[in-house]
Order: sequence, then C-alpha cells, then structure tokens
Amino acid sequence: MELRSEDEDAVREESLQQPPFPPLTRSVSTIDSTILSPGAVKINFQGAFIVDEELPAISEDGAQHGSKDIRLPNHKAVVSHVALDASSSPYTIGGSLAKLVYFSRERDSNGLGGRLNFLKFEADRIDQCFEFVQELKSKQQTLNGSRPGELCVMATGGGAYKYYDEMKRVLGGEVLREDEMECLIMGLDFFITEIPNEVFTFSETDPMRFAEARADIYPYLLVNIGSGVSMIKVSGPRQYERIGGTSVGGGTLWGLLSLLTGARNFDEMLGMAERGDNSTVDMLVGDIYGTDYGKIGLKSSTIASSFGKVFKMKRQAESVAEDSGGFSNGNGEQKGALEPGFKPEDISRSLLYAVSNNIGQIAYLQSEKHRLEHIYFGGSFIRGHRQTMNTLSYAIKFWSQGAKRAYFLRHEGYLGSVGAFLKRQPRNWGRRNSFQ
Repeated sequence: MELRSEDEDAVREESLQQPPFPPLTRSVSTIDSTILSPGAVKINFQGAFIVDEELPAISEDGAQHGSKDIRLPNHKAVVSHVALDASSSPYTIGGSLAKLVYFSRERDSNGLGGRLNFLKFEADRIDQCFEFVQELKSKQQTLNGSRPGELCVMATGGGAYKYYDEMKRVLGGEVLREDEMECLIMGLDFFITEIPNEVFTFSETDPMRFAEARADIYPYLLVNIGSGVSMIKVSGPRQYERIGGTSVGGGTLWGLLSLLTGARNFDEMLGMAERGDNSTVDMLVGDIYGTDYGKIGLKSSTIASSFGKVFKMKRQAESVAEDSGGFSNGNGEQKGALEPGFKPEDISRSLLYAVSNNIGQIAYLQSEKHRLEHIYFGGSFIRGHRQTMNTLSYAIKFWSQGAKRAYFLRHEGYLGSVGAFLKRQPRNWGRRNSFQ
C-alpha cells in the first residue's frame, strides 16, 4: 500500500482534475513551484518498461549509450533535474566513467509519457559531459516542460567532489552531492521493485531468465565488484552495512592481465577471455583422476588448480631447451628454446575464472553467515560478460547445492546514478514503498 502525505494527496487530486497539457503550455506558476519545491515532483513509474531498440554506440557529442532507455508512459509532471555518477580514479575498472541519467518527453506525447535516458562519458573528457548537460539546460522546456536554463544536477561518486567546483562554474546551477553507497542501494532497490525484465539469472543452458519484480525484497546481499569487492547486507530502506569483501577483484584481473597479455583495456581482456580455453593453463579434475570424481560431486572439467599446468609445462620446455643447448653463456638467457606456448586468450580465461570463482564462493559464505537468500551482483566488473556471469552463477549454485541463485541487472552500471536521480523525489514515492 502506498503511503502519501496530505500535501501529496492534494497535489495528486488537483492533477487528476486538470487536463493533460503539452509541456509548452504549462503555467509559469506550476513550473516555478516545481523548480523551487522539487519534492513535489512525483515520478510515475506505473507501466514502466525497458525499451528494446538499438541505439548508436557513440553519438556525435561523444556520449556513449550505456544501457537501454526506460519508458515511462504515464508520467506527466515536470522534471527539472539530472543525475551524474562520476568516478574520480584513473584506476577504476575499464577506465574512469561519468554516467548520466536524465528524463525526456516523448515526441507528440501531449504532455504524457517520457523516458529515462542512460549515457556515459570518458572521465578524461568530462568537459563533453558538462557540454551535454548545458545543452539539456537550454532544451529543458521541450525536453520535459520546465523553464529553460533551470536544471539541478544530482551528483554522486568520487567525481561529485573532484569536479564539484568545475560543475558549479561551468553549469551555473544547483549541484547537490549525494552519498555514493546510499545512492547505490537506492538504485538497486528501485530496479528490483519497479522495472519489469530488469533482474535476471544466467546460465549457459538458460541465459537471461528474468525474475519477477518483488515488493518483499529485504534482506538481501549486494556484491559490488569494481577494482575490489564490497559485500553489503541490505536490511531495509537505507539500512545497510558492509559485512565483508575481498581485494581480489576486477583490479586484480586487470592488473595481472596487463602484465601477462598484450591487452590494452579491460574490454579487450574480456574479449580475449571469450575466445580462450582455460584447460591449457588450469589443472582440471580430469587431469588428476582421468575422469569425474563423482563421489564428491566434481566433474572432470572442474578446475582443481588455477594456472596449475603452467609450472610443469614451463619446466618441461626449459628441460628440452637445456638438453638441446638452448641456454648459452651461462647467464640464463634462452637461445632457441621451446616455449610452452600459453596463449593470451587462454591466460585471460583462466584468470577470469579464478577471480570470479573466488568472489562467488566468498559471496555464498557471507550469504550463509548472515542468512541472506537473494544475492545481487553489480559493478563495473561484470559488464554483461557471459563467462563472468556464468562463473558467478555456477559458484553460487554449486556451493548452495542449488538452493540459491545469483541475480544480475541490465542496468548494473547505473545503480549509483539512478539512486542519485531518485534522491530528488518526495518520501514514499514508490508504488511498493521500496524506500523512503
């Protein structure tokens, strides 16, 4: 049941008595009231759905479409703010990104309906992001019905502090900074409860099976995988605590693959892992027993030791080189030695499995310790990558003996920015009262 204050009920009753006017014909008093009292804005997510249409990878203004838009067919109130989640660290997985969420009207909507747009910018080109927001300010009236030039920026992440003075100077408007972890949780709560076909499970045999939106979402475990890993127990609206984590995360994968392969960025590393064969690098159960070890539930393809074949194969190659005179001058330099032949793709897949399996097992142990049934994975490490999601899913299923599942999100990279966007809303705005 939705709880509303008397003021909100009055606003809703008044809006129902008035015909839906196009944004350009809204009264100045209504617009001014919305801008001065943003808490009166109530986003209507009734009937919201993800728009499955192909978007250009990179637009002319340098923005990248990070995720599918979300259509809001029944919203008609003025929206006079955008949200920006900006990382300030150059060591963030895949590079530092600024992620922008904003609302726009549908064409020929007659004042009813719009969509949430999701864009991302390279943080070393943050000026392009600010230019885009400036353009949004100039187009506010046609975009969502508010007065041109009036736009509030809800900022979160490290960049909310690093770029704060620059945002104030360049944008010339109100910039509000919001807590990063709180925005992360608020965004996840929203996606779990409000958006159909957002949360899904993954396996090789049944990829992307959507989970139904639920009202009774608490408690749950959020495993946020970035450079490191944080595991957060969420007990209720804005009730959360970090219960564990690991330093072996995306930064570990990125750093080691930078040393071991010729990959230049994180996406290239994931691409190599996609093409690799870890069995040339990892020692499998089948390598030890010649078959499955069914008595303890281990398949022959189960990894017994990550990188377990490397030392033996490398030592064999060195022995052959020594026997054939491959070493010279007694200085350890090889000359004509036979290389063991490890491919960068195989190394990438092996290390991806090692990191993902480790995270999956720790997540399961934390869920058992704190009696948490639902485990959600998010963060810049996953990126919709099939091997990553399959490994995390398999780890949770294996260790829980099928009792638990790993859940993923289609807008995983926008939890913080969406949470910041929602911070501009009044109390108890959600249909299912997912947070306050």
